Formats: sequence, C-alpha cells, structure tokens
Amino acid sequence: MQDGPALQALRQWLLVVALVLGGWYITWRWTSSLNWDALWFAIPLVIAETGAYIGLLLFGFNLWKTKDYPRQEPPRSIAECVPEGHGEDRPVKVDVFFATYSEDPELVRLSLRDAKQVRAPNGAIVEIFVLDDGRRPAMRQVAEEEGVNYLSRSSNIGFKAGNLRHAMEQTHGDFILICDADTRPFPTILERTLGYFRDPMVAWVQTPQWFYDVPQGRRLPEAWARWGGPLGRGLGRIIERVMGEIHVGQDPFVNDPKMFYDILMRRRNPYSASFCCGAGSIHRRDAVMQAALKTWTEQVEVEGQQRMKAMQRLTGETSTSPDAERALMQQVAVDEEFTPYKFHVSEDIYTSIVLHADGWKSVMHPDVESKMLSPQDLLTWTIQRFKYAGGTLDIALHDNPLMRPGLNWRQRLMYAATVWSYLGGLWNVVFLVSPLIYLFTAVAPVSAYSMDFYKHILPFIVMTELAFMASYWGISSFQAKANYVSFFPVNLQAIWTVLKGEKIKFPVTPKERQSGNFLRLVWPQASVIVLSILGLVFGWCAYLFFHTDHHIDGLLVNTFWCIHNIWLLHRIVWAAFWQPSDSDD
Repeated sequence: MQDGPALQALRQWLLVVALVLGGWYITWRWTSSLNWDALWFAIPLVIAETGAYIGLLLFGFNLWKTKDYPRQEPPRSIAECVPEGHGEDRPVKVDVFFATYSEDPELVRLSLRDAKQVRAPNGAIVEIFVLDDGRRPAMRQVAEEEGVNYLSRSSNIGFKAGNLRHAMEQTHGDFILICDADTRPFPTILERTLGYFRDPMVAWVQTPQWFYDVPQGRRLPEAWARWGGPLGRGLGRIIERVMGEIHVGQDPFVNDPKMFYDILMRRRNPYSASFCCGAGSIHRRDAVMQAALKTWTEQVEVEGQQRMKAMQRLTGETSTSPDAERALMQQVAVDEEFTPYKFHVSEDIYTSIVLHADGWKSVMHPDVESKMLSPQDLLTWTIQRFKYAGGTLDIALHDNPLMRPGLNWRQRLMYAATVWSYLGGLWNVVFLVSPLIYLFTAVAPVSAYSMDFYKHILPFIVMTELAFMASYWGISSFQAKANYVSFFPVNLQAIWTVLKGEKIKFPVTPKERQSGNFLRLVWPQASVIVLSILGLVFGWCAYLFFHTDHHIDGLLVNTFWCIHNIWLLHRIVWAAFWQPSDSDD
C-alpha cells in the first residue's frame, strides 16, 4: 500500500486532533458527566472508555508513519552480511525449514514443490528440510520423493520451538527461512529479502502472507452494479474514492493479514519494533544463537544463586566452598534448557523480544512473498486467536517486555500496544452491554444526554473515524473494527486462563475445514445481537406507550450504539453457519 507524504501528513494531523479531542472528552467524562445516582453503571463505563483511550494513544503511535527499511541487492558472499573482517568469502547458505506435526503430507508436498522453485540469488546455497515432529513414514516418503532433507526427533519437547532447535543442531545455514506446513513461498522470497542482511545487526526479516483459500469478494462498484446498474457502479466508485478499496462478500472470518502486516507491523519499522510472526520469516542464525546463549547464561546464573541459597539454608552455612559452588553451577548448566527459540506457545513474539532486547534489528518487508491456508471454520479461527491472545498475555504476565532491560522506549510502546489490544475484551464487553442497560432500565451512565454531551463526544468520534480512514487507506476500517470487537469472548477467556495460571496449550491449527456449524462458539455475540434487538423494541415501546423514564436523547444515542454493535457482530455469527460455495474453492 502506497503511503505518500501528503496522506501521511493528513493522517498525522487527524491523529493528533483525534487524540487531543479524546483527552478532552475523557477529562470531561471523569470531572463533569458522571451520573452520581448510578455509579454502579457510570464508573465501569468511564473506566472502559479510559482503557479504550489509552489503547487509542498506543495505536496512534503505531499508525504514525511508514518508513520502510532500505532495500539492497542480495549479498554475493557471507562476508557482506557481517562486520568487516569477520566473514568468509563464500556464498551465503540458506536453510528452508518446514515444521510439521500432523498435517497431511500431500499438503506439505505442495509447499515443498513451491520451495524448490525459490531462486537462489548470487549463487546462494539453498537446502530444504522437512522437520517432522509426527515421525511419519508417509512424510518421510514425500520428502524423499521431492528430493529434500527429512529430520525428526524422538520426542516433542518444546513443540515447534523444540523442533526448530533440533533442526538447528543438525544444519549449518547462515540464514533460516521458517515455513509452516502450508506455507507456499514465492520464487522471489530470497532475492528480495537477503539484501536486508547486509546490515550486520538485522536479525530477521518478516514477510507478509496471502490467504489464497478465502473468498476474495467483489469490489464495491461491481457488487452494487449487480442491483443498481450504472448508478450502483457509480455510487460504489464514489464511496471507494472517499474510503478506499472495499470488497463485498470476502473472508467471512474477518481475517485481515493486510491490516496486520501492511499497517501495524510495517509501521513499526522506523523503531525496529516489528515482531516475528513465524512462517515466512528469514532469520540470521548467529543472532538467534547469540541471544539464546545470553539468555541461557542469565538463567543459569539466577537459578544457580537460588539453589545455592537453598543449600545454605539446609546446611546452616553462610558460605559455600569454591568446589561445591562450581559443581552446583555445572549441574544447573546441565539442567537448564538451551533454547534458540523460546519454548512457548508464542515462541515467535517471545524470541523477538529477546532479540530486540539484545540490540538486534528487525525488518518488516512490505511485499507478499508467500501464500498460506487461512482458518476454514469458526473452530479453527477460535483456536488460532486464543493462542495469539493467551500467548501474548502470558508473556506480559511472566516476562513483561516493558520491564525487560535492553529495549528502547519506542520498542516498549510497540509491545505495550500489542499487549493492550488483547485486554480490549474487558472494555468492549462494557461497551456492548451499556446500551442494553439503558434500554431495559432507563438508567443512564451520564448526568444528561445534553448538548454538552454531544459537544464533547461527537467531534471525538468524527475525527477518530476520519483518522482511521486515512490510516487504513485501501483497507476496510469496518473489517478491522469488526475483528477487534468480535474477538471479545475469546479475549476474555484468554485473560481468565492466564490469570488462573493455566498453561496455554500448543494445539496445531487445523488445515482442513471442520464439519458442522459452530453456533455454540458465538453464543456471546449472538446473545448481544438478540438482546440488542429486544432492547430496542422494549425501550421504544416503553417510551411511546407507557411513558417510562426513557428520554428521547438517551433512546437515540443508545439506539445508534445498539445498531452499531449489531452491525459489527453479525459477520462472526454468520460465519458460524458459513459453507464454502463451489466458486470459493
């Protein structure tokens, strides 16, 4: 997506105005608008609004500017990718890893065939490896038939991270291209990305992905032309000129890799703060190993000190002999796992934090260089997003990047924005329930829906929407918002799981569509929709026919929010029943 100076300046101006108006609104909410007769309602809502505003501040910083990392020609030797005088004059070696566990071997075969078409720039040596944690004869056979290397291990310790560690112990490439079983790399992936590693401090390059198996939808002008003819097409073009490209009937699960990669991750490039997302990323082996060695050394030191103190408490001694101390530290070194990739459900972002804290740089490449399968059903969608949310929140609770030494303040803010976004379920559920409370009880969270209320809230809402339109230019802002709000039940489940201290599991994301419908997975969203409809009917009937305490201004405001919420949630409820048509295959 192009982001010229004029659009960037407009976006920044709109963001500043929206944030200033938001601060004005939040200050007014706390100081002048609370309904003191219903603080049980007013306080939770204003806290939720404050939480959302903090998220907006972090999000605004993330959206601030696009500044891509300079592209360079692929290196001719490894000496061009390391500090001067530290490298050999030989071709670059690249290992391509396909991590697999239970996926269909024939699915992996398609990925391997695409990988064999990847061009090796400037004589680079490229080797392909299947990392089979399922230890399957059929997978070994596919690897042999495709002429690629096959690696397996006797256990599944560390899951994907352990699988990658085992492979690194058996291979020697300077760089590692990590792929999932369904990752189908384009021929250009190495010739367009290896040049970034001419900077000896670049640890990894993440590339965007394209979900090739979801409905692509129709552009708005073509969709509207089907019922409105030339007039519908013209209206669609006018709307797209204002709001950017819009697709109708696209992915029912509101997956939006373009929003994630092209907006969120790419705009972290100026701060070297984009994190690794696993598949489609190219890693410098030395960076991963050096950061892992540093972390392992620190862990051994901390654990050794703890064991030494425990031993002294048992023996009653105040000091330990050098020989005993040496033996203890040797045992700790044996017991502590050396893990190039963190043994964690979110090993990609966790390893990113470790590398960033160690001073390494990251690059978000702007061009799509691979295609993958997307979630094919709501069950898969839920599993995937629970892993993302739970893994990130688990890291924040146990190894908070805000507290980790080595990160600069910009990187801390970017990681904070990611963590804060996964807390959004807490305030989103308040926003969804609040209009229902008013419609069913006539109790308002504000002292009055007066002109003062509109004076504060309307400029903030309008400027925020305009800022988002400029920030997402070419991408549906509705889809991004619907994704964020629809996520609230999974988000709350992840928060509760982490707070209970339960371990986030490593289920493999299914690559095939699961049978049946999944209404049970969207009962919270469906309940909000049903209650919103009932609330609208009840509130207006109570006002018109029974002369209750409902006020026309309160009814209009909360009717707007109910319809807004129904519109945001309806897509995910519909997705529970979605079946691919022949044209979607």
